[in-house]
Amino acid sequence: MTPDHTDEDWMRQALALADRAGEEFGEVPVGAVLVGPDGARVAEGFNRNIGDCDPTAHAEIVAMREAGRLLGNHRLLGCTLYITLEPCAMCAMAMVHARIARVVYAASDPKTGAAGSVFDLLADPRHNHRVAVQGGVLADAASERLTAWFRNKRARPA
Repeated sequence: MTPDHTDEDWMRQALALADRAGEEFGEVPVGAVLVGPDGARVAEGFNRNIGDCDPTAHAEIVAMREAGRLLGNHRLLGCTLYITLEPCAMCAMAMVHARIARVVYAASDPKTGAAGSVFDLLADPRHNHRVAVQGGVLADAASERLTAWFRNKRARPA
């Protein structure tokens, strides 16, 4: 969180990216914004795994890849990652390896969440880096988007 932006402000930006993913690209509506230690946006992403035919192209991975290229470093020290859905195990471990300082997510994922819901990979003391986690920021807004997207997808003829 920065003096100019609150966690809710950044999450609203991530939600706008989630809307874009779902409405424009037919992707599961998940968005992510990565903020540097100075409080400025470094990178952003939304789910692209369907369109890119890439199982690793989750919103947070897309944002971290962009940030790594822009910063010229695979370490994202001091950065905060805002995500509209609790990260999965793949994304959580990428955050640990990138040395993300903090993750803020909106909706919990009771099936595959790896930030405390099913697994707690970000805080596991066996890792050489732990990520601070805050969940539930604008959770209702994110959950509503996901529920509506999946409901709409199921209603379409095959």
